[in-house]
Amino acid sequence: MKNRLLLSILLFIVSITSFAQVKRITLPQLEKRISNTDTVYVVNFWATWCGPCVAELPYFNQLQTTYAKQLLKVLLVSMDFDSKYQAVNTFVRTHKLVPEVYLASRKSDQEFIDGINKDWSGALPGTLIVNGKKGFRQFFEQEFTYDELNKLYQTHK
Repeated sequence: MKNRLLLSILLFIVSITSFAQVKRITLPQLEKRISNTDTVYVVNFWATWCGPCVAELPYFNQLQTTYAKQLLKVLLVSMDFDSKYQAVNTFVRTHKLVPEVYLASRKSDQEFIDGINKDWSGALPGTLIVNGKKGFRQFFEQEFTYDELNKLYQTHK
């Protein structure tokens, strides 16, 4: 009986920690994070209140899981306000998000948006694809299906 209880507790702890934990990230930190030229980065900008964003998050999960053994990193950057940090953490656990999850730490929304792409209106969702080895960096202000994401990755890996 004691062993079953310990096993249950251990499994619960593992299930909680196996999903991404939210970290705050500034624009310079994000640029540094995606600078490894051996890796293709798919960076999705989303928010908990954005319906299309929430709808496409499982596709980013699937992309990261499918290509876990390849040089692909999916990063999810929440554009929720800093005051929503706990809500974002809860959302990540509830939705079992696997990729690295960050909360954009910024003084100015516009400065952060312009730093990602000068043509970005700020609408969500938005996705940045970066392949430093090929010198490729492109921003997409749209919602994706899994097939579209997969094709984009296959084209730019």
